[in-house]
Amino acid sequence: MSNPVSSVGATRLRLTEIFFSLQGESTRVGLPTVFIRLTGCPLRCVWCDTTYSFTGGEWYTIDAILAETALHGTRTVCVTGGEPLTQKACLPLLTALCDAGYSVSLETSGALDIGAVDPRVSRIMDLKAPGSGEVARNLFANIPLLRSDDEVKIVLADETDYLWAREQIASHKLTERCTVLLSPVQGALSPAQLAEWVLRDQLPVRMQVQLHKVIWGNQPGR
Repeated sequence: MSNPVSSVGATRLRLTEIFFSLQGESTRVGLPTVFIRLTGCPLRCVWCDTTYSFTGGEWYTIDAILAETALHGTRTVCVTGGEPLTQKACLPLLTALCDAGYSVSLETSGALDIGAVDPRVSRIMDLKAPGSGEVARNLFANIPLLRSDDEVKIVLADETDYLWAREQIASHKLTERCTVLLSPVQGALSPAQLAEWVLRDQLPVRMQVQLHKVIWGNQPGR
């Protein structure tokens, strides 16, 4: 009889990259985190609104992923996923990371049934406003399953997006369930303008802003 643990450890997933960063696209920004990005998962930059499709990648066993993750010395891991099939394939990885003692989060577009995810994993659910189609339907179907350690991130490009997001936050009582993060698209919506709307409406949400590193020696007159 095969050993179920070694069988899971030998499961192979195709990864685009594994990297360590203090940056992230959630309220978890600033935590030393290992990001594990599976091949096939789309990534859309919230600052320039460009969509990247990750292809290729290399096959890793779950045991190899755990070994690579351990090299970075942090106990926080984020597995990024966008496509339902890719997300379902990574479910054993999420459980293995939790069993190894990591604090694990899954970044998802909302197309995954989050009830299938190990309960020890926190979920970061991305939604580009205004939501439509399968992603939005699945997100709203998952709302009753959201926990306080989860997060819904809504990416906004204009006032219409904001009004839509405000309506969804109110109608689904999102802020009573979990953290809600509003993320403006750089060049399309000013963080200052979004902050003005949030303060006006007294929304109990967090906002994402882009910080630029200032190099003093390059400033005019210094």
